Amino acid sequence: MIRILLVDDDPLVRSGLRFIFSGVDDIEVVGEAADGAEAVNAARDHSPDVVVTDLRLAGVDGLAATERLVRLPHPPRVLVLTTSDLDVHLMSALEAGASGYLLKDTPPQEIIDAIRLTARGEVALSSRHTRVLLDRYAADGTHPRRNRARSAVAHLTDRERQIVTGVARGLTNAEIGGLLACSPATVKAHLAHVFLQLDLQNRVQLAILAADAGLLDAVQDADEPPSPKSRR
Repeated sequence: MIRILLVDDDPLVRSGLRFIFSGVDDIEVVGEAADGAEAVNAARDHSPDVVVTDLRLAGVDGLAATERLVRLPHPPRVLVLTTSDLDVHLMSALEAGASGYLLKDTPPQEIIDAIRLTARGEVALSSRHTRVLLDRYAADGTHPRRNRARSAVAHLTDRERQIVTGVARGLTNAEIGGLLACSPATVKAHLAHVFLQLDLQNRVQLAILAADAGLLDAVQDADEPPSPKSRR
C-alpha cells in the first residue's frame, strides 16, 4: 500500500484527487494539507510514502515545502502536481528534491502511474519535461555548476560513476546491474553510498549532477555513428 499526502490550497482539488485514489487498491490517502507548513507537519504525523503537492501555496510554498520534506528523518518522495508548465518552475522543483513533476491536466491513470513510479524511487516526468532536463544540463557546457559537479564526481569510484551514468540515462537498478554484471541489490548499495557522499536525496538530483559533470557526454558520443572519414 502506497501512503500519500495531498497538498493543495484548493479543497476541491484535494477532494477530486481523493476521489480518484479511492478506487485504487494500492494507494491510500493518509492526510491532506492546504499549505507547505501544514504539509511538513502532516508528513511528520502520518509518514506518507509520497507527498503530492502543488507549487502555488499560501504561506510556505511548494518549493520550500519540498526542501523541508526531503530533509525529514524519514523523508517522503515528492511528486509535484501543478498548473505551471514553465521550465524554471520544473527545474526549481527538481533541484529542491522533487522526484516528479506533472501538470494538473494529466489524465488520472498517468497520475496514478506516476505515484507508483515515485514510490519506487524512480523518476516521474513527461517526455517534454525529460527533454527540458537534458537540454538544460547536458547540452550547456558553460553552465555555472559544471565545475562543481565535476569536482563532486571526481571523488567517486569508476564503478560508482558507471552507476551514476546509468541513473542519468533513466535506467533502473536492474538494467544497470545487467550492464555491469552485478545484482540490483549491489547497485542499490552503491547508490546509497553515492547519495550520502554527495548529499543528494533522489535520482533526479543525481541525474542533474551527472549531466552537469559531463558523464552523459561520452555516452552520447558513443551513440553517434562514425563519420564517413573515420570509416575509410
